[in-house]
Amino acid sequence: MEPLHLKIIETALVLVGLVIINLFTKGTIRRIGNRYHLQRDRTTFTLKVITIGLYLAAAVTLLFIWGVDQNELVLFLSSFVAILGIALFAQWSMLSNVTASILLFVSHPAKVGDSISILDKDYPLTGKIKDIGAFFTTLETEANEVITIPNSLLFQKMIKVISA
Repeated sequence: MEPLHLKIIETALVLVGLVIINLFTKGTIRRIGNRYHLQRDRTTFTLKVITIGLYLAAAVTLLFIWGVDQNELVLFLSSFVAILGIALFAQWSMLSNVTASILLFVSHPAKVGDSISILDKDYPLTGKIKDIGAFFTTLETEANEVITIPNSLLFQKMIKVISA
């Protein structure tokens, strides 16, 4: 069999495998979420992270199939990570907001839909969590005001969960 035909067959196998693994993983995560009564937003977030990981693994596998040299790929990835690190270091507050959003989403007692009170001496605030984004958490107050709070600030403040 010619090398080009072999590469096409290997590519097709990787893509079919990606689809099968993705469907199996989604089904499994949804069943686990339903069995343990996990919040739908958390299972959706988990599915997105796993799907991105699967696509990245498939992309790297396809690069190797089509002849990209491992040394060149490692050089490219290390250069990309270095540039990304410098950019994130320059925007330290953005990095802390992203990190705080992950921690808020995964381990904070307040979830999307909960009513909370931020116990701040200078500016106390009460509202319902509408969204926890990558950089900001959106609250809706009783007066129907929409307020965005940086995740790092929300992570540092004392929070009282009023209703879950």
